[in-house]
Amino acid sequence: MTMEASGRLVKTNRGVDLVLARSLALPIAEAWGFLTAPELTEQWFGPWEGDGRAGGSVRIRMRFEESMPAIRARVLACEAPKRLALHTVDEYGSWELDLFLEEDGDEDTLLRFVHHLDADSEVGDIGPGWEFYLDLLVAATEGTERPGFDQYYPSMREAYVALRPQ
Repeated sequence: MTMEASGRLVKTNRGVDLVLARSLALPIAEAWGFLTAPELTEQWFGPWEGDGRAGGSVRIRMRFEESMPAIRARVLACEAPKRLALHTVDEYGSWELDLFLEEDGDEDTLLRFVHHLDADSEVGDIGPGWEFYLDLLVAATEGTERPGFDQYYPSMREAYVALRPQ
């Protein structure tokens, strides 16, 4: 099964943001745990170690990226249970990410994921990757089967490339 691209590009004062959203069938406090507790982030992204407070630094081992080195992330903001902001650095460059949670009724939470893109960011590669990881998050929170990366890439690549203004 091939997935549909759900992300959008939003112009901002600083450039362009890739924005994706997911509905999580969890209260906001539990959803926050899936973004910040190493034993829960391991289920969809990877475990981390270090100082997870604002201003701290963590090392994340990406669980579903074989033979990839750990990535370093500086925690720019950790405002429980609403916002987590990270600046990651690895061999491919650096990324700024924001994850926002908001209550959606009594038992559900809306996650808005924002990747602040650089002018030369390859959104055709980045978008499908985040779709995959966010669907892994949904699967982890719901206890359902994990999707495979081949359901996202390369099939979503062109849809994301088409979002970039020419």
